[in-house]
Amino acid sequence: MVGYDPSTDCRNISKSEVAVAGSVSGLVTRALISPLDVIKIRFQLQIERLSRSDPNAKYHGILQAGRQIWQEEGPTAFWKGHIPAQLLSIGYGAVQFLSFELLTELVHRSHGSKAQEFSVHFACGGLSACLATLAVHPVDVLRTRFAAQGEPRVYKTLRDAVVTMYRTEGPLVFYRGLSPTLMAIFPYAGFQFSFYSSLKHVYEWAMPAEGKKNGNLKNLLCGGGAGVISKTLTYPLDLFKKRLQVRGFEQARATFGQVRTYSGLLDCAKQVLREEGAKGFFKGLSPSLLKAAFSTGLVFFWYELLCNLFHHLKKADS
Repeated sequence: MVGYDPSTDCRNISKSEVAVAGSVSGLVTRALISPLDVIKIRFQLQIERLSRSDPNAKYHGILQAGRQIWQEEGPTAFWKGHIPAQLLSIGYGAVQFLSFELLTELVHRSHGSKAQEFSVHFACGGLSACLATLAVHPVDVLRTRFAAQGEPRVYKTLRDAVVTMYRTEGPLVFYRGLSPTLMAIFPYAGFQFSFYSSLKHVYEWAMPAEGKKNGNLKNLLCGGGAGVISKTLTYPLDLFKKRLQVRGFEQARATFGQVRTYSGLLDCAKQVLREEGAKGFFKGLSPSLLKAAFSTGLVFFWYELLCNLFHHLKKADS
């Protein structure tokens, strides 16, 4: 169902319904995985080692970080930045899935059955994610700032954050971290879509009966597997993006430990390697993989479920 496939009978849903399915899948998934996202961002921004042996390390494990955030900031801290995060997910899901459907349809109409599914889904998935990123990157920066700040808060409301950031740092602040974001999102999303379709074929080959009966479970498991593979292959660029997005925001992170200022992507990579070692490139990988498994699995699960619902409603009406 994900991507254009002329051999199926599930293509009678409109482009607006595709966009709605993408938006709703992003909205529901974001609400469920927000706590993991907050912990992941805290890990990525920590200069000290994520280890009990480092006395200056504020966080050193998922459960420990969860308990500490709960005790110091309360349960609502796990949804810090949730409004910009939801705006991000709704807009991103709509643009990504709609452009993916349009791009795959264009490729298939141009090349027909000769088009290779893995490579087509990789290229179209990467391009659609880049388009979605350009559309919603300012909201991503806001989401990162809200998730990164401790108590007392620097930004009280979304409007306050927008006005303050624009006044003190200029309009380009909303596109900080864009270069590593685009560099990371193209292969990440490309791998997501291509491995999702490939894992579905493997699932149907390994369990042909279950592949036909338990479609929702198949979508969830294959989406989760695609998310883990994609995130592992592209993780360091995601870390660089988060570090660059909070540049100029150091005062809000004083209680979390050391802070650093980076002049750009290469400088960020060099400083992380020099001060934190090669392992520094993978800080926050554990919660990130959990988040990737749940978020990618749930996004594809809800998207396919909603597309099938729209399809069956139209069949019933006709």
